[in-house]
Amino acid sequence: MKKVFVSGCYDLLHSGHVEFFRQAAQYGDLYVGIGSDATILKYKNHKTLYPEQERLFMVKSIRYVKDAFINAGSGIMDFVPTVEALRPDRFVVNADGSSEEKRQFCESHGIEYIVLERTPAEGLEARSSTSIKNSLKSGKSEKKEIGLPTRLDLAGTWIDQPYVSCFAPGWAITMSLEPTFEVRDRCGLSTSTRKMIKKIWPMKLPDMDPETLAKLVFCFENDPERSDGIISGAQDAIGICVPGLCRHYYDNRFWPEKIETCDDENVLSWIESHVCMIPMDPRRPGCSVVAGKDITEPKVKALAQAADDCWKALLATDLPAFAAAYKASFNAQTAMFPAMIQGNVQEFIDKYSAMPEVLAWKMPGAGGGGYLALVVEDAEAFAANNPETIKLTIRRK
Repeated sequence: MKKVFVSGCYDLLHSGHVEFFRQAAQYGDLYVGIGSDATILKYKNHKTLYPEQERLFMVKSIRYVKDAFINAGSGIMDFVPTVEALRPDRFVVNADGSSEEKRQFCESHGIEYIVLERTPAEGLEARSSTSIKNSLKSGKSEKKEIGLPTRLDLAGTWIDQPYVSCFAPGWAITMSLEPTFEVRDRCGLSTSTRKMIKKIWPMKLPDMDPETLAKLVFCFENDPERSDGIISGAQDAIGICVPGLCRHYYDNRFWPEKIETCDDENVLSWIESHVCMIPMDPRRPGCSVVAGKDITEPKVKALAQAADDCWKALLATDLPAFAAAYKASFNAQTAMFPAMIQGNVQEFIDKYSAMPEVLAWKMPGAGGGGYLALVVEDAEAFAANNPETIKLTIRRK
C-alpha cells in the first residue's frame, strides 16, 4: 500500500478536515503531520485553541488516519523532518494550501504531489477554521461569512505614495473583498492594515460612512509616534473600508483628492467572473521591495494612464481592454520597483502566463510573494481546471 502524507494545524477540527482525510486516504495509507504549538504561535501569531497532544489524539482517532505525528520542523515547511523520516509516496494538499515550494520539495524527493479541491462531504455545508472562529467570536451562524474584509488593488497602486505621485498625479483602483478565504500575512492583501483595524474593531467594521471610516483607519495606522518612518498608503484603508469597486486620485499628498465608487451589480459580478488569485509563498522576512527603485516621470505617467484605461474598461465590461490595462499597470509598477519580483515569483508568472485562458497577471500590494492575481477568460472554469485557484467575492454595500 502506498504511503500518503498530509500536513496542517487541525486546531479546530471540523467536518472539512475529516472529508479531506477521507479523500486523501483513497490514495493509500494516510499519515498526518500536525503543526506544533510553537510553530503555530510563530507562524500565525496566535496560540492554539487545543494543545498539540490533544490535537494529535483527535486526529489519530479518525478512522481514515493510519498514524499521525507532531511535525518537528518550523514555519510553513515544518513537515520536512516528518516527511524525510516517513518517506511517503504521495503528498496531498488542499488547493488553498498548495505552493510552489511544496511542489518543488516533493519533486526533489521523488514524491507524487496531489492537489485536491476543497469540497464538503455530500449533504454537508462547507467548513473552514477561519469562518468557524469568526462565528464563535460573533455568536452568529457560520452560514453568512463574517469578519473584516480585505482589498485587492487592480491598477495604479504605488501612486498613493507622494514620492511617486509627485512626478504625475493619478488614480489607484481597488476593490473590497469578503473574507471567504484565509488572508495570510505578508501576502499583499493589506494584512498590516487589517491588524490595525482589529485593535479597534476586532469582529467587523462599524456601520458608518465608508470614506470617513477609511480616513480614521489611515490616521490610526499612521500614528505620528510611529518609529519606523513608514507611511502606509491610503489605498489599503480605502480598499478595505469602501465597498465595491473604488478609485482614488492622488496628487503629491498622502490622502486622495477625490474618491469615486462603482456598485453596479453587472460590473461587480463581471469582475468576479474574470479575476481570481493563485497562492504563492509569503513575502520573505527582511526582503525590501523598494530596493533598487527607479521612479521617473514617464514611468509614473505610464502607471497613471494604465489606471485610467483600466477604469474605463471595467465600467464597459470590456475584457480585452481590461486585461491590457491590468498588465500595463503591473509592468509600470515593476519598472519602478523591480524588487517586487523576487524569490520564486517569476516561476509562478511563467507558469500561469503560459496558459491560454490567462489574459493578464499581477501581484497584490507591494509584491515579493503572496498571491498572483489573474485576469482569466472564465474564473469558474479556470478554478475547475486549477484547484489551487482562489475565487473572489466583492463586498457589496
